[in-house]
Amino acid sequence: MNESGGHPNPDAIWRPRYPRLFETRTLDFAGVGYGHLSLSFTLSAPPDDLVSNVRVIGLNQGRVVVCSNDLGWRFLPGGTREPGEQVRHTAERELLEEAGAVFSGPMTKVGAFKVHNSADPYRPHLPHPDSYWLYVTADVEIRQPPTNPADGEYVTEVLELPPVQAIEYLAPFDVIMTDTLRLFFEISGIERGSPVKPVGPERGSE
Repeated sequence: MNESGGHPNPDAIWRPRYPRLFETRTLDFAGVGYGHLSLSFTLSAPPDDLVSNVRVIGLNQGRVVVCSNDLGWRFLPGGTREPGEQVRHTAERELLEEAGAVFSGPMTKVGAFKVHNSADPYRPHLPHPDSYWLYVTADVEIRQPPTNPADGEYVTEVLELPPVQAIEYLAPFDVIMTDTLRLFFEISGIERGSPVKPVGPERGSE
């Protein structure tokens, strides 16, 4: 991410290649619209105190960790910041809860969506009406099944997919997440990984 004013603005460099990602739009996930949320992507680092959500692009030997839940939704592990939590701790907690994985290397900020919420605050400790949904990346290792806390979604499948298959897996459910992955792969020079590797509980298992 760009944190220095001494270099060209990376948003201006990449916007022509990913206009849909950088434009301001309302949120749509799995075919459901959330008209009260408008968002646009930036490669500039947001202030930590304005980060409300963190998503993890977890990499293991060139493969990407992706998940699905009991509703059939597919996603990168991540979620909402808890009161008093540091950004890294949010990423670590969500990665363990949803993928049973831990960091095996340093965490790097990738980019963020600046979000404007015209409705009431989601939770009182979160920044409102403007906040950021941060994307980070790190090498990870899957150590156990997802912990699936009682107050969260129930993850039924965790996969490690090569980049192209990860995009295909996520594309029907979240356009902006998919475009973020594409941009990350292009900036990082990542092309293809090894074949799919399933881990964790199978769909429908206890």
